[in-house]
Amino acid sequence: MSNNDEWYYQVSTGEVTRGKTANALDRMGPYPDEATARNALEIAKARNAAADADDED
Repeated sequence: MSNNDEWYYQVSTGEVTRGKTANALDRMGPYPDEATARNALEIAKARNAAADADDED
């Protein structure tokens, strides 16, 4: 997969972009498609909740 086939979520602006356009500290991804990138914060929230639950075990 080339860089331009990947989607990223820019944390500071909430913008979704194709390819690495933002600073590495300001982007989440890569994601396989635009819709998934738009859900980056929800995906991270769910992953954090699952990791927290694992820590409690």
